[in-house]
Amino acid sequence: MSLSVNPEIFKAYDVRGTYPNEINEEIARAIGAAFVAYLKASRIGVGRDMRLSSPGIAKAFIEGATSQGAHVVDFGQIPTDMLYYGVATEGLDGGVQVTASHNPKQYNGLKMVRQGAEALSGDAGIGDIRDMIAQGTIPPPAAHPGTVTSQNVLAGYIEHVMGFIDPTIIKPFNVVLDAGSGMGGLVAPKLFERLPCKTTRLCFEIDGRFPNHEANPLIEENRRDITEKVIETKADIGIAWDGDADRCFFIDGTGEFISGDFITALLSEAFLLKHPRATVIYDLRASYAVRDTVARLDGTSFMNRVGHAFFKKRMRETDAIFGGEVTGHYYFRDNFFADNGFIPALLILELMSKKGQSLHDLLAPLRAKYFISGEINTKLSHMDAVPAKLADIAAVYRDAKQYTLDGLSVEYPDWHFNVRPSNTEPLLRLNLEATTPALMAKKRDEVLTLIRK
Repeated sequence: MSLSVNPEIFKAYDVRGTYPNEINEEIARAIGAAFVAYLKASRIGVGRDMRLSSPGIAKAFIEGATSQGAHVVDFGQIPTDMLYYGVATEGLDGGVQVTASHNPKQYNGLKMVRQGAEALSGDAGIGDIRDMIAQGTIPPPAAHPGTVTSQNVLAGYIEHVMGFIDPTIIKPFNVVLDAGSGMGGLVAPKLFERLPCKTTRLCFEIDGRFPNHEANPLIEENRRDITEKVIETKADIGIAWDGDADRCFFIDGTGEFISGDFITALLSEAFLLKHPRATVIYDLRASYAVRDTVARLDGTSFMNRVGHAFFKKRMRETDAIFGGEVTGHYYFRDNFFADNGFIPALLILELMSKKGQSLHDLLAPLRAKYFISGEINTKLSHMDAVPAKLADIAAVYRDAKQYTLDGLSVEYPDWHFNVRPSNTEPLLRLNLEATTPALMAKKRDEVLTLIRK
């Protein structure tokens, strides 16, 4: 029997929608059954974030999974990257995290991985599960339902994350931490109790109502508290996490937010100092700071399509030690090629300690050379207009080097940009960089005018 489900909740990287009208227990139950059938899984893991609807959705998903005969390891309330850890280290056939990541509290969703914590995507898995539900082709229940066991992997996970740095060299920095009432409040205290840093902790009480601010540090108003506290306490650095804590974001000692491409450049340096001539993957929106930093340190870099499923696939293919996206997703070979929100925080503190520089000082050479617009979104009435819009922009800049790996990328010697449609919202996203502030502002406005006409 088919189930009426809005197909729009099946995204390029995950399942996501508003609760209960787009995603609810009935739909989660069907996804659980289809997930097990698609993977032909016998053992899977399930985790969930702090959203008020997450326990019910997780329970229903588990019911669907066990109805197909799969045995479920219930990891409980954990960050998304701990689900990846549990699936990989326990040798499970797959796993699901119930989360809507950084979205507002009325949303929920599912992030799905196969064996080894390799992500399902719209092209590989998510579309199949959607079609199985829509067409009513989920196999009938197994003769013998699967069982459910509970497991706590926090201690092992903390050891794993700490293994990326030498904690003995970390200096006693003054650090402000903001968990956004999300899952960072579970892990960050365990990590920082092992470090000599003085910490000021904001929103560490896990609460799916998000009483202080939404757990999306990319939005400026959600960074107001941490920015003010960094300045007030004269902190060396501020670190904030999104809701499911698989991404982290940085504020320097002056209160300035650091773009993800500059952090990618610093993390590339951190790895290449330890692993000379290693390979780094960066996303096509990124500042040339990444490419140039990797080249300066004799590493190899490859530009890649945006999205965690595509990043993890490319990293496996190239055995890349590290990959970074401008949106705060950072991926690590020695973390099952998966993203993690805590390893970057530790590596930046270690790099500051090694070089004897503040985060502000580490960034100074990059800020003097690379002038970036940041990601600028333009809302569209409908996505059908995107191909024609991109074609019009391409025609204006036809004398430039162009490629269409993801949206449209245009390169000139002294400036470049990417325009791409969002995979989750009716938006066109612009990222632009130039060699001077004036040129960046001029070209940013020029391209935005083309996008919005």
